Amino acid sequence: MKSKGLIIAMSVIGGILLVVVLTIMWGVGVYNNLVAMNEGVNSAWSQVQNQYQRRFDLIPNLVETVKGYASHEKETLENVVQARAKVGQMVISPEVLKDPQAFQMFEKAQGELTSALSRLMVVTENYPNLKANESFLQLQSQLEGTENRIAVERKHFNEVVQTYNTTIKTIPTSMIAGFGGFTPKAYFQAQTGAEEAPKVKF
Repeated sequence: MKSKGLIIAMSVIGGILLVVVLTIMWGVGVYNNLVAMNEGVNSAWSQVQNQYQRRFDLIPNLVETVKGYASHEKETLENVVQARAKVGQMVISPEVLKDPQAFQMFEKAQGELTSALSRLMVVTENYPNLKANESFLQLQSQLEGTENRIAVERKHFNEVVQTYNTTIKTIPTSMIAGFGGFTPKAYFQAQTGAEEAPKVKF
């Protein structure tokens, strides 16, 4: 009788241990998946930054080329230089993705730079010699390609963030996410007219 009770007790304890082990293994698997997804968001963020950096690096050559033909367009040129300087002063790390205000500041500064560049491109329409300049044509092509890459990388980033944010808010994964300190990431917001890739006219 005692041995039968002992066998039942051992079976119950074994069952409880099995459930505990399986729960721990599930939790570890979910946690590891969240870590991988978080790194995916950081990687997508790096690609966005790479494209913004590419554009940032193109601007001085673009401004100098335009200045050679349209030096009296001083205000437009200064707006581009100032917008670029504002972007350059921002120190952006993946941590900004956890801070919606910092993310909005980054997005606003990049939007101002995009706007300043667009105004500069409109001005160039008045200078046929500039539009025929080989150096300017190369810069035009590089800038246009970069703007398209920025749009693609921002879209990809938002897709990765959507998957991550959905996962950390879904039960039961949300419990592990809360325990592991996984918080929602910010999205890039569409600006007016952003449903199309930016068009740079020369």
